[in-house]
Amino acid sequence: MRFVIIGGDAAGMSAASRAKRRKPDMEVIVLEQTGDVSYSACGMPYNIADPKRDMDDLIVRHPQVFREKQGIDLRNGHRVESIDPGEKIVRGTTLDGKTFQVGYDELLIATGASPIIPNLSGFDLPGVMGLKTLDDGRRIKAFMAEHEVKQAVIIGMGYIALEMCEALRARNMDVAMVKPRPVFLPWMNKDLSQMVREEVENHGVKLYMGHEVEGVEQANDRLKVLCTDLHLEAEMVLVAIGVTPNSQLAEDAGIALGVRKSIAVDKRLRTSENHVYAAGDCADAYHVVTGEKAWIPLALRANRAGWAVADNVTGKEVELPGIAGTAVFKVFDLQVARTGLTADEAKKSGFDPVEMMIQGRTRAHAHPGASKLGVYMVGDRKSGRLLGVQMVGKEGAAHRIDAPAVALQAKMTVEEFVQCDLAYAPPFSPVWDPMLTAANQLLKKL
Repeated sequence: MRFVIIGGDAAGMSAASRAKRRKPDMEVIVLEQTGDVSYSACGMPYNIADPKRDMDDLIVRHPQVFREKQGIDLRNGHRVESIDPGEKIVRGTTLDGKTFQVGYDELLIATGASPIIPNLSGFDLPGVMGLKTLDDGRRIKAFMAEHEVKQAVIIGMGYIALEMCEALRARNMDVAMVKPRPVFLPWMNKDLSQMVREEVENHGVKLYMGHEVEGVEQANDRLKVLCTDLHLEAEMVLVAIGVTPNSQLAEDAGIALGVRKSIAVDKRLRTSENHVYAAGDCADAYHVVTGEKAWIPLALRANRAGWAVADNVTGKEVELPGIAGTAVFKVFDLQVARTGLTADEAKKSGFDPVEMMIQGRTRAHAHPGASKLGVYMVGDRKSGRLLGVQMVGKEGAAHRIDAPAVALQAKMTVEEFVQCDLAYAPPFSPVWDPMLTAANQLLKKL
């Protein structure tokens, strides 16, 4: 059997490695358009913050390891340009311009996602860059090494944008962030959002919400970001307004797409075409709270989905229940975490949401080093189910979010969550953890 994989990052190489472990005699071919595979993309902002670190530090496993130690036929520099599900063939071009075609018995599309770059004037200028691949990170670090970058503008205010504003401030740059929408973090509870905004502004970052970006132009040896009522000058512009799934290959092959043009898959990661799977940031998933399809590109899901595809193609039937959208990121001295739904999302999915926001403490009363922890919780009035949680604090948010994430996976009610036996010791939590305090208060409203 020949198992062909398009894309050699998290989902693709997880699938390749597991397939070879389960069936060592299986022919596994990975077609990757770049020279990199298996790297920690999430670590790029922290790498960029340190000019002494090499971007290649983020490589988890080099291509030759997959070839020599695992027997995977990994072909770097192979860009797949079409899929023929009828003939079970993929076709493409190598970096040196040679065409190729490869037949398959089972196919995995693991093409990931790409940063959204607006089709506006000046976004192709030197110094205007996005961040998604290791090559993107290399280009950013190289540009900073070759140019005296004192000012940077970040277009966008999402996860990557906020991580990058910290990274650039660590390198003593003046940073301004701009976006067209008027609300700083529209998906976050407004009190928690204000905590994050104050943290960012207290570190000298200028925030400009509600300014439509119209283009970028060269201004002598600098760049100028043009907005409807604002001009921002800098030596470097980072575009961080989100990513879009790389699903064009699948769409051109007649494979059904789902949420936000991601590739539609079932719980076994099968697409609408027989013998074709999709996994990672290019594919959708079921949301464990709503039961509906969602597209939330996250690293753990990509790796887990790659494993599941390998199991399925090697004869072990595996289904993935879905995702809760659990995420955490660092913004200067704050940890920002979320899982599940906001009240608005819950309402759109047919729930009757009830919200609760509390300010708790990360450690027991009077224990040295305690700080505030904001906890926002959403429950359903009709069923009593826990629907979502958000947390912001200087400590304790990053790993606390895992408890409600598990509760969402188990479809627990708020009342059941209140009864969870959570650990207590004064250096780590009050007797009543802030999550339990929020759940108790939410239970009263329910």
